[in-house]
Amino acid sequence: MEQSKNIAVCGKNITKVYKLYEKPSDRMKEALGLTREKKYKEHYALKGIDLTIYQGETVGIIGTNGSGKSTILKIITGVLNPTGGTMEVNGRISALLELGAGFNQEYNGIENIYLNGTMMGFSEKEIDEKLQSILDFADIGDYVYQPVKTYSSGMFVRLAFAVAINIDPEILIVDEALSVGDVFFQAKCYHKFEEFKAMGKTILFVSHDLSSIAKYCDRVILLNQGDKLGEGAPKEMIDAYKQVLVGQYVVKDESTNLAMDASLQEAAAKAMEKEGSGQGINPELLEYGTGAARMVEYYVTDQNGTKTTAIIKGEEFSLHVKVNIMEDIPAPIFAFTIKNIHGTEITGTNTMIEKAFLDSVKQGDVKEITYTQKMDLQGGEYLLSLGVTGYEGDQFQVYHRLYDVLNITVVSDKNTVGYYDMNSKILVK
Repeated sequence: MEQSKNIAVCGKNITKVYKLYEKPSDRMKEALGLTREKKYKEHYALKGIDLTIYQGETVGIIGTNGSGKSTILKIITGVLNPTGGTMEVNGRISALLELGAGFNQEYNGIENIYLNGTMMGFSEKEIDEKLQSILDFADIGDYVYQPVKTYSSGMFVRLAFAVAINIDPEILIVDEALSVGDVFFQAKCYHKFEEFKAMGKTILFVSHDLSSIAKYCDRVILLNQGDKLGEGAPKEMIDAYKQVLVGQYVVKDESTNLAMDASLQEAAAKAMEKEGSGQGINPELLEYGTGAARMVEYYVTDQNGTKTTAIIKGEEFSLHVKVNIMEDIPAPIFAFTIKNIHGTEITGTNTMIEKAFLDSVKQGDVKEITYTQKMDLQGGEYLLSLGVTGYEGDQFQVYHRLYDVLNITVVSDKNTVGYYDMNSKILVK
């Protein structure tokens, strides 16, 4: 094929199937040939994916968790073999897939630079020539002489990215790693992306940061539940992704590259129906209280009233909580808080602060509380905690508390600085 010389990555009908066993002994029995009975369930991480990445392109891959983004990258880099299909890669790859991949925790930073460079096929002399540029980019000071097991996650990703991007790859693959570094380091990395693009390098970029996807990518591939829903211009795919998140993905005309056959549309709809009816609930939540009240139902809806775990930034959403009153309570307080994944409380409110409910309740009552507000948090993952508390005399009582009970994803194509967006209006004359 004449055009193949311009192709960096070409995947045809890529399928990845995992065998899921209920218990380890089933895996052993099958491996030893002790049973003819099928002891596993098949999970399709990728279902017949075709993709072509041309040299010099910056291509983003987006999709919900479990859509197959990391799996396809691992197949491209050779970390995984596909169950079916073929993958052809033309060019030296440098990949930043997972923190720790390719690093020896006992070695110091310098030793790991040489280890990684050697694994990529460079001689010691070639690594010597690149060492200073790697150290300058990482900018972690004397920590480079300490074992990497002592590094913070931020220092680790700085060094890992510095190695990945300074060994002169023809294809750079980055999977969410940049979210660990601080804003200045991220800016430096994205500036390097621009340099790479200008040099005609190929970049594959997986991120939940839709603003970066929109800014840096020439083309975007949208995956969902192992299927490729479409590919095209960043804005077009980001809009489609938002529709997938809220269960409102609509089949487009075939000329838009977003067409889905009926079976694929049905699969996407079922996936979102599943999400709306239970996904996002933490099976290992912390729960306690006196039992005088009990929260028996809780879920989030978007501005259209659709159950979801994903909220688009700037839109209104509601948190719904149903509470059974088990004993007489003089003045219950219904509350929720939102924390980031590091455990920092970002915001929250309750019925006492809002003066929304100050009455007593009786045993057998059922209260349905709806908290409605606009989502102004930055894009990312957050945890919701719920509570029913109150005062009996001077004593503060916890009737029922559910910590980190729900996960919500805020989807944004514009993140400002900090935790929330002040929605500034800017005029430049």
